[in-house]
Amino acid sequence: MNFQRAKSINRKPARAIPFLRHGNNKPPPRKQPQIQHHKTSKLRIRIPFITEIKETQNPEQALSLFNHYEQQGFTHHYPSYAALIYKFARSRNFQAVETILNHIQHTGMHCRETIFIALFQHYGKLLLHENAVELFHRMPHFNCVRTLQSLNTLLNVLVDNDRFDEASDSFKRCYEMGFRPNTVTFNIMIKGWLGKDQWEKACEVFDEMLQKKVQPSVVTYNSLIGFLCRRGDLDKAMSLLEDMNRKKKYANEVTYTLLMEGLCSLEKYEEAKKLLFDMAYRGCKPKLINFSVLMNDLGKRGKIEEANSLLQEMKKRRLKLDVVTYNILINYLCKEGKTEEAYKVLLEMQISGCEPNAATYRMMVDGLCRIGDFEVGLNILNAMLASGHFPRSETFNHLVVGLLNSGNISGSCFVLEEMEKRKVAFDLESWGSVVKYACSEENDASGLMDKLTSIHQM
Repeated sequence: MNFQRAKSINRKPARAIPFLRHGNNKPPPRKQPQIQHHKTSKLRIRIPFITEIKETQNPEQALSLFNHYEQQGFTHHYPSYAALIYKFARSRNFQAVETILNHIQHTGMHCRETIFIALFQHYGKLLLHENAVELFHRMPHFNCVRTLQSLNTLLNVLVDNDRFDEASDSFKRCYEMGFRPNTVTFNIMIKGWLGKDQWEKACEVFDEMLQKKVQPSVVTYNSLIGFLCRRGDLDKAMSLLEDMNRKKKYANEVTYTLLMEGLCSLEKYEEAKKLLFDMAYRGCKPKLINFSVLMNDLGKRGKIEEANSLLQEMKKRRLKLDVVTYNILINYLCKEGKTEEAYKVLLEMQISGCEPNAATYRMMVDGLCRIGDFEVGLNILNAMLASGHFPRSETFNHLVVGLLNSGNISGSCFVLEEMEKRKVAFDLESWGSVVKYACSEENDASGLMDKLTSIHQM
């Protein structure tokens, strides 16, 4: 069977799926599926196709595979269509998704709620909230019972897409639609009100939770505490922490991170550090994120040695340091012009088995450019490119001019070649510096000018 045009969906028999025209139905080479026809092996019949389609990266190949299996006598059921929908949704081909959904609805096939929840989330990421709302209302037509999980997902999409009024209307109609809001539902609405800077409204929702005997979770408290900390109202935030403790809603590392960030923003570092001991006393083991808040505050205030000492303390506690933690120290060392120390930290993290990311390399190269150490900057750039990362266009430009001024024409040409590969433009100020250099009588930069000309013509 081949997929045909989407328009013809209602003209086809239930078994055939009309689809966007697909020119190549030849699937990648693979073993012939074993087709069995007795009823007890239905589950085994579906496994080969589902397994293969999950391994297929290209949606077009998935479509070819779908057709190939049907041509071999395989009867597709809901799991096959769901797998295809997931493929096209991830590739953002929602026209194809809609065609498959229309076919499923036409055949009267029973659908699982999970496919709709996934589609709501995909629509939300692309700001297609209207599609999510429409599909939510269509769910009963797919022989699918909507549960509170579907509504919660939709509410979250609406809140994240800045459609809070629509979310609020849906929330008010919960009982009318047959749903009893749970903790997640209330948390989403609290998040929405706080996002609109409406503290009083968020508190009203919180009170409604308690009235309806819906228990607040640590997420509920974290939303409220985070808002208060960002607003600088630490007294209220600490009161909420005490309220949590009284109600046996134990704070987690996120709760303490929010409080520590709030205290640091008010220049109360010592109080923030004291929370490390308080949280441990209450049975919440300090995590990397808690130490990172303190390190970041120390770095901002130029206390690099103390930040480094904190990193060493983390090691003593046998915490496995991640790239974010190392980057905090590298960032502030580079800003202070201490690139040699930053380079040692870079080596240390690699020895410990923590791979640098793009941000690590960018901070190092930018820091070296700022202090005029372009040769070492070029070495770091090489390591960066070998790792599959590359710097910002400004960094490329600074390296070209810096290497040129230090007499390293071959290094400048290398950087220009990398810029050309990645179609990175050369800025006007750098052009002026290079032209001035090339026009000097004692300099022979013809090769460099050729590279610049090729970049300019991109």
